[in-house]
Amino acid sequence: MESMRKLTNAALESDEKFRITLKETLETLGMTSQDLAKRAGISPSTLYKIANEGRSPSIAVLRKILRAIRQIEGLKAGNFVAIIAAGQVLDEVEERSILIGEESVRVREYPATTVEDAIIAAIRAERDGAIAIVCAPIVSSTIEKIVDVPIARIIPRGSVTEAVRLAARKTKP
Repeated sequence: MESMRKLTNAALESDEKFRITLKETLETLGMTSQDLAKRAGISPSTLYKIANEGRSPSIAVLRKILRAIRQIEGLKAGNFVAIIAAGQVLDEVEERSILIGEESVRVREYPATTVEDAIIAAIRAERDGAIAIVCAPIVSSTIEKIVDVPIARIIPRGSVTEAVRLAARKTKP
């Protein structure tokens, strides 16, 4: 998620900064502009003009580029759903991966005993590449404000596994 944040910040700063950061991002991810254009659903010539000729991307194109970078980084990071909860709740998690459709999604635990721990764990999970986060309702609204991945809530009467399934389904377009 680091490349996506750098690109977002660069886009807010200037077209030139975005162009430089986009080139650096492609190099970091080991991609060509054609690879990114295909993943983003934009024409290679549009991406070339942005990266090499200083053309300003439209908001729609910028969103497509950022969405593709997020997806690429998520895949490289490991395709997992983070569960942020107290130890007793984490002890109930029986499955270490969940089958969503035909895709297997891993589950990674982030123990937290306070609201502050949960917020820090959410930031850490997103940086680690979580595609979604499962957490308690008491912290979910705060976490939704600070991370850019889908959030599912653990309802005490429900299953933690069901919450993980819901979070993983939320990542599908």
